[in-house]
Amino acid sequence: MRTRLAIKIHSFLEHRFPERRVFLKSDTDTRFIRLRPETQLVAIAGMVLLVSWAIVATAIVLMDSIGAGNFREQAKRDQMTYRARLNAISDERDNRAEEALAAQSRFNAALAQISMMQSELLTSETRRQELETGIEVIQTTLRQTMTQRDTTRSALEQLKANTQGESAAQAHAATAPVQMDFLSSVLSDTAAERDQIEADARQALEQRAEMELELELLNERNDQIFRQLEEAVTVSVTPLDKMFRNAGMPPDRILEQVRRGYNGQGGPLSPLALSTRGEEPTADELRANQILNKLDQLNLYRMAAQQAPFATPVNLGLVRQSSGYGYRRDPKTGGRRLHKGSDFAGKTGTDIFATADGVVTHAGWQSGYGKLVSIRHAFGIETKYAHNSNLRVKVGQRVSRGDHIADMGNTGRSTGTHLHYEVRVNGKPVNPMIYIKAARNVF
Repeated sequence: MRTRLAIKIHSFLEHRFPERRVFLKSDTDTRFIRLRPETQLVAIAGMVLLVSWAIVATAIVLMDSIGAGNFREQAKRDQMTYRARLNAISDERDNRAEEALAAQSRFNAALAQISMMQSELLTSETRRQELETGIEVIQTTLRQTMTQRDTTRSALEQLKANTQGESAAQAHAATAPVQMDFLSSVLSDTAAERDQIEADARQALEQRAEMELELELLNERNDQIFRQLEEAVTVSVTPLDKMFRNAGMPPDRILEQVRRGYNGQGGPLSPLALSTRGEEPTADELRANQILNKLDQLNLYRMAAQQAPFATPVNLGLVRQSSGYGYRRDPKTGGRRLHKGSDFAGKTGTDIFATADGVVTHAGWQSGYGKLVSIRHAFGIETKYAHNSNLRVKVGQRVSRGDHIADMGNTGRSTGTHLHYEVRVNGKPVNPMIYIKAARNVF
């Protein structure tokens, strides 16, 4: 059966592809190559496959070329969109910086007003004490005067009674003119003294009314000062409290830590004590102490803000943020890795500043980071400034916020001139922009 099938296939192929001979002739000999039907079929199939492959390959190349052109156009559009977004972000950053400067000016003005109002409050309290003392003295004098007036009136009435009782003895009075003259003189002096006492009493009452009015006006003035102080303190404390909460730093714990580590210079304000007689504090004393507590809290916030990295490490008007915190693709290895900080691109030599008070723990070369500055701050916070071209601090040096610590460069594992800025809390990296954004509209 197989033989008959093979014979049929061979006959079909001979009908479609008859046997052909290719002659090869030379000067001395002639040879030929016989092309059987099966050989012709294999050759034609190979040529068809080759042509099909060429057509498919050409189509793929053309599609890739068209797709590459579209991709380049899309990349250009994305680049233009990215640049427009960067310009918008830069404008917004400049606006935020201007608002921060305006907020700082308002904050300084509020502090100056608070200081002035506190001085006025203390002066007003001293004046009120003096007025209270003066009123007490006047009241005491008035009581003594009224007592003397009553005594004089009684003596005068007794003298009048004695005079009327002796009217029958005019003969004896005529014989004693010296005694009568003396009695008249005493009566005149007594009447004059009585009139003077009444005049003094009326004057004392008028002075008392004037002092009571002045005291009432003074109390109203004090209440106004208290309200302005309370509003100014609230306006000053609320943004700072919000700033620490947005940065993930519980204000109560931060203030307690600052209070424990306080060294006594410019320190917390002492409570106001106006009474020395063991009496209950007045409403004004309570309000004054509440304001002083708020001022103490404001002072602690100020010290805490100096020790946390709420400032920017570079002048944002001279640089742009080229990369943020988070996972991204490594251009060298192709894998995903955590970018532990924020990158700010700028010119070589751009000034780099400390973002908070602290102590330099590293100032030198470190693998990957290049020339690196590390600063230890309070609350378990550490900041790192990498890829610098020049270092301006040494290990163990104490720095303050805003001190010039390094110059921007391209050292270490870097693809261009920029600053790699890290913030670590208890050794773990966190997004630095949390602190920078939390301080907007405050500093």
